[in-house]
Amino acid sequence: MKLKQIPKEELELMGYDDIALLILQESGKKMKLRDIFAKVCAVLELPEETVDEELMDFFEQMSINKKFIMLDKGYWDLQSRHKLDIVFDDDEDEEELLEDDEELVEDDIADDEDDIFYDKDDETDDVAEDDLSDLVVVDDIDESNL
Repeated sequence: MKLKQIPKEELELMGYDDIALLILQESGKKMKLRDIFAKVCAVLELPEETVDEELMDFFEQMSINKKFIMLDKGYWDLQSRHKLDIVFDDDEDEEELLEDDEELVEDDIADDEDDIFYDKDDETDDVAEDDLSDLVVVDDIDESNL
């Protein structure tokens, strides 16, 4: 539906980003943010000061709305007109994964070494000691003294 066909009462209920969507659809081309918002304000018959006062709020709405995309040099357009070109370099990704795996294995080995309960540098660990030498053996217990 074209902007001119929408009643003013209905336009006033729409968000700035909804009107911007219609403006970009009708124009068929990318536009600067300020120009889009100036047209939104013109459609809603808002004073010219509104463009300067609320431009940052409009920018936030446009940034959040996934229907829009910000392009180079401050231009905005509809996301549906642009496709993302994502290139993966498989060799580089595999090398990074192998390095990450090696680091994990090294970390596990270091953790295992930390779990040992004796001090390797402590010389008293090597001394043979009879832990039972202080114990006393009692054969019979006299229950009458209890």
